[in-house]
Amino acid sequence: MTAALVSRVGVAGGARAAAAALTCAGSDPDRAGLLVDLETPRAPRPTLVASAAARELEERLAAHLPEAGVASRGWTCHLALPADPSGIEGIAAALPLVDDSLAVVHLPPHLLQTVLEEPLARIGSVVLRADLGVDRALTALAARDLMERGLRVAVLKQPLGWLASRRALAGILPAGSGGGLPGRLCERLLGAGTPAPAQPRIQFRV
Repeated sequence: MTAALVSRVGVAGGARAAAAALTCAGSDPDRAGLLVDLETPRAPRPTLVASAAARELEERLAAHLPEAGVASRGWTCHLALPADPSGIEGIAAALPLVDDSLAVVHLPPHLLQTVLEEPLARIGSVVLRADLGVDRALTALAARDLMERGLRVAVLKQPLGWLASRRALAGILPAGSGGGLPGRLCERLLGAGTPAPAQPRIQFRV
């Protein structure tokens, strides 16, 4: 299992959608990626259509974290945790349940250093959503600090488009490489080529 962190610099928007797109890009029909969200109080509603792997991961998470918000969406699974120490404890409890899939943690900037200092499962990469016209210097400082920790770092200079954001948040891999993210960015973060879109085994929620 590999883990990635996604946060923003300043007030840049679009980090959550970027985290969802990366989760889609790291998922496949038999392995549901996990999106852990510390900036949204509640998990979104489960989608009508979800892969078998996403449903199975939802059940495991709900059993181990009964008070957390969990929802299978497309071929990903979303977990909502509070942006406080209990949320960080929830991350530590959730990541071992992901097996060999990708886990992506979307978190506010003030928790980034805290999470990196925790003895969590292996975190290999960080995405920073930043508006360089406003926060170029701050972004450079943050990226340098992260790279000195041995992390792969990518800066997303533009938010995803509206359609790509909606499809990513629904757990449906958007058209194009990387689930709406630049292909090179995904290669850098995932350590390999971007998985090709595939049709998951579908289960309909009733």
